[in-house]
Amino acid sequence: MKNNILKIMLIAVFIIILIIIFFMITYIFIVKNNKQINEKNEQTLEVSANIQTSEDTNIKNNENTSIENSRNEQDNQNIENKKIDDWKIILVNSENPLPEDYQIELENIDKTRKFDKRAIGELNNMILAMRNSGISNIWVQSAYRTIEYQQQLYNNSINKYLRQGKNQEEAKVLTENQLAKPGQSEHNLGLAVDFNYVDESFEKTRAFAWLKENAQNYGFILRYPKEKENITKILYEPWHWRYVGQEHAKKIKELGMCLEEYINSEY
Repeated sequence: MKNNILKIMLIAVFIIILIIIFFMITYIFIVKNNKQINEKNEQTLEVSANIQTSEDTNIKNNENTSIENSRNEQDNQNIENKKIDDWKIILVNSENPLPEDYQIELENIDKTRKFDKRAIGELNNMILAMRNSGISNIWVQSAYRTIEYQQQLYNNSINKYLRQGKNQEEAKVLTENQLAKPGQSEHNLGLAVDFNYVDESFEKTRAFAWLKENAQNYGFILRYPKEKENITKILYEPWHWRYVGQEHAKKIKELGMCLEEYINSEY
């Protein structure tokens, strides 16, 4: 009798243990399943957050683009206004061609070269000052050019690159890196001058060093500085100097700007 009771008790304990194990397994399964669900929810939220961030970024970029476009429009308006205000800082480049009704009164530098009559006195005084300082090897290579002559130079440059094996588009790009289209050159304006040989070796001459130090006192600036190529869209030209008047030239030198930057500033 006692043995039967003992067996029943053992069986009962065994059943209880099985029940406990069952509940433990069930609990572990439920916990694990809930964890997976939570992880999926977190991933979904993260994806949603990334999508929202991307949308916010796109909106911000679009806003920045709109702001930048507005600034560019304002800059262009500034240029237009200052073209009218002061003939000395009129901007002529690929984006601002010479006005069709622009008129200029010229005066001879020598037998063949001419310059704006309003500024030729400053040019002559500057050259004279250079020579008085012991720099005799200085002369004007190019000054005012007619639209027709500019067209001839432009065509000659295109043909030169075509003969070298470049295609039409390559020849055009190479030409416009160093020579403006007719009507887009400062030489057509009559306020630009090229000194000596049109070559970067001019940078190593005493004349260039003197100009860098003193040109602003006569109203001239280095028009296409090396560090401003991305703004002027013209390769560095140490020989090319532009008359803007003493007041503007001194400010441009002090501020370290090119003409495009200066015109777009409040100066």
